[in-house]
Amino acid sequence: MERTGMEKQARRIVGRQGGTISRPLHPESSERFDLAYVRTGPRTQLPTLVLPGGPGLASVVPYRSFRKLAARRNLDLLMVEHRGVGLSGRTQDGAALPRESVTIELAADDVVAVLDDVGAKKAVIVGSSYGSYLAQAVAVRHPDRVESLVLDSPMLSVTGDLAAVRAHRRSVLWEGDSPAHGRVAELVRHLADAGEPMRALGQVVQVVYEFAGPEILERLLRARLRGRLGRLWSSLTHLSTGELEGAGTPFYMEPAPVAGIAYGQLGYGLPPDGGPLDPQLTFAEAAVRQPDYTGEPLDLPAEVPNYRWPTVVVSGDRDLRTPRPVAERIVELAPEGVLVPLASSGHSALDTHQLALLDVIHATLHGASTQLPVMANRIAALPRKGASRLVGTVLTVAVRATTRPSR
Repeated sequence: MERTGMEKQARRIVGRQGGTISRPLHPESSERFDLAYVRTGPRTQLPTLVLPGGPGLASVVPYRSFRKLAARRNLDLLMVEHRGVGLSGRTQDGAALPRESVTIELAADDVVAVLDDVGAKKAVIVGSSYGSYLAQAVAVRHPDRVESLVLDSPMLSVTGDLAAVRAHRRSVLWEGDSPAHGRVAELVRHLADAGEPMRALGQVVQVVYEFAGPEILERLLRARLRGRLGRLWSSLTHLSTGELEGAGTPFYMEPAPVAGIAYGQLGYGLPPDGGPLDPQLTFAEAAVRQPDYTGEPLDLPAEVPNYRWPTVVVSGDRDLRTPRPVAERIVELAPEGVLVPLASSGHSALDTHQLALLDVIHATLHGASTQLPVMANRIAALPRKGASRLVGTVLTVAVRATTRPSR
């Protein structure tokens, strides 16, 4: 769909389900832009506000199905179109928002402005991936507006998270930390020794492991060593490169307007360390054309111990982007931290396991967050909903159709 058609669709949704508020580009600016938001379900005194990842993911168009699922659960749901993106991407004069006006701090203040507009004193704030950092920015800057936090595939700190990601990826898929991963790790090392570029190898391993699991990954790696499934391999190596810079997909994913957050504040372009399966290899080429990292805006490890609300952390056991050690660290630091481990799940329940996330939100809203750990297996076993879940299905079918199980 062309941009004009997508924009019309987005405006129709906001016209039916939400609204816009006028916001300054920054507190001292006379220039303003219209910030869009949507609200579905019954109106209550305590809405749930959901912040997607990216940064650069829109809210209005991509999460229509999620909002329908939430409405069936009678959930009062708010979603905000992030400043710089989609319907929140232009000044009132029609110009794109300047990069310096798209920051985590200002985006957090936008969230509170939406709560003001709908008359909500507090909210359950849910953040997925980058959205978990933004949710915590709201909590730190405006603690009186938070009833509870639900952090899905969470972030905690730039350098600390990167060290944890590198260590986890290498432990699981390079060294083989368990019998279940030992054969996969051996095959990964064999492919590296055979000359497979590490950037491509790391990208394929991450996508297939997260979405389809170690058994499918092992079969794909064996096929690659035999010179098979080259077309599928090539497609996987390019799966995310189009979302790292440039226009992206308007009203769905727009990385360019938020590059100051991604690279300048959150260190997406920090250099590789020379080790295997480094996630920074994916960003290295794009990083040379992006803002330099100037430091993250918050010291969350110092702030989390001051949280005075339930903090529920949702973590997939196959998440290689915000892995379990990061989630466990947040739970350890938060006075009322609760871990909800999701078996056979990768990154972002908001995108891959929406019914599970809705169950977590429902329990949190009803004061039952401490019961969630014992409910985790049942929650993880719910049917998978979310557009990204189809990636795993497609990969599994494609690999199983052309390979045999390993012996």
